[in-house]
Amino acid sequence: MKVLRVWPVLGFLAVIAVASACADTGDGSGETLPAERAAADFNGDGSVRIAVVTEGARDDGAYYQALVERVEDLSAAAGYEAPLIVDQVAAADARSELNNVVAQGADIIAIGSSNLADGNEDLFLEHEEIFWYCNCGSGYQDTPGLLRSADSGAELGISAGYATGLLLDARDADRAVFLGCCDLNFEVESFLAFRLGLQMVDQSFDAVYVPTGNFPFDFNNTAGATEAYNAAAAEGVAAVYPFLGGAHEPIVRLANEDGLIALTAGSSKGCERDDLDYDIEVMFDAGDYLAPIFDEITGGTAEEGGARRFTVGVDPEVGAALCNGTPEQEQALADLNARIGSGQFEEEISRILAEAYGF
Repeated sequence: MKVLRVWPVLGFLAVIAVASACADTGDGSGETLPAERAAADFNGDGSVRIAVVTEGARDDGAYYQALVERVEDLSAAAGYEAPLIVDQVAAADARSELNNVVAQGADIIAIGSSNLADGNEDLFLEHEEIFWYCNCGSGYQDTPGLLRSADSGAELGISAGYATGLLLDARDADRAVFLGCCDLNFEVESFLAFRLGLQMVDQSFDAVYVPTGNFPFDFNNTAGATEAYNAAAAEGVAAVYPFLGGAHEPIVRLANEDGLIALTAGSSKGCERDDLDYDIEVMFDAGDYLAPIFDEITGGTAEEGGARRFTVGVDPEVGAALCNGTPEQEQALADLNARIGSGQFEEEISRILAEAYGF
């Protein structure tokens, strides 16, 4: 098992000025790296570079973009080499792309989803000099040589549905559409929980799931998503949850034109946007996860082969938030999130997981 060395705060902690403590770059130049940068030089090549490998587009406006932008920001803040960003990677090509970034001198490799990690677990031990991290979700098992983050789609869905229900109630409306890819298990989990959250506000509220892509993992099908959205809008839905990748922003633009309630799908920056109008942030931002994870690595508490779990109502990085809610709405949502965090919905979540995954 490789030892986790203390490495720099990457722009999230105070910058440590250690001008006198240096390490040889190892490139024969005789130059040295400051200690806080040398600590992140996991492969020992004299430079520090982070790589991101995702199946979604780096500019999807949602989940994948959040991860890419955070890595770019922290690399610049810490004075690292420009990060290696490899996006729109098919699962069949994941192994070759991971090997490519290894060959290009990556010290830290952030994998954007379990779909790209599956079947490549041997690489984590083969290249144990590299620090491997994956935002692989709750369905991915603990894996030697890999630190992963995990959250609960059911918890997030309940929070998102409840937030949407509060806004529907204020509009005297009662229906929402959940646009996904192709009935993948984790989508079913999120949708069932979203509908449950709606009905916690009013039992008459409901949502419909509509697939927009081709099986599997086609979250970027803008044409399919547009067709699905138009059909749902024509039937009178008042809210849209575009649980999508590259097709996410085009749907939000349509929702803005039609005055529908719009939700982010992962990003915690939706309320700040000035080019799109969001009503709700559903936060499971892969970029936000990096800050506490890196803090735990520097503190020596992160365990290789395990997971850092993010819980709605406990960790501020996850859960739904209203962009322009009333004080009463915001308090109601905060109370609901706290109930999720305290485990009050464990039975409901167990039923959702059983239906979504067949166990």
